Amino acid sequence: MKFSELPQFIKEFQRLAKKYRSLPNDLKEFKKVIEVIPLGNSKHFNIITKNDKCAVIKARLFCKYLKGSSLRVVYAYHYQNDTTDFIEIYFKGEKVNENAGRIKEYLEK
Repeated sequence: MKFSELPQFIKEFQRLAKKYRSLPNDLKEFKKVIEVIPLGNSKHFNIITKNDKCAVIKARLFCKYLKGSSLRVVYAYHYQNDTTDFIEIYFKGEKVNENAGRIKEYLEK
């Protein structure tokens, strides 16, 4: 599986990684999970929208530094070419929901 990240995701990730030092390794572990089960298999994964090309999923990202699941990752899984694009990452305490405008903009590409 191939992974890519939107520029906004990279910016948010770098900001959060400064606060939560374990985040780069936590994201690597998360990638291993979605390589096996791209759409998730538990209550920690929620399909936001789905069409014939891809599914946009919001998932909890377990951060060792936070000792819990306070981070959320929004990503798109493309069925045909088996790729994943990371759209957004945020801390649940700072932001309640995902950026619907960014997801809509991504899907219109």
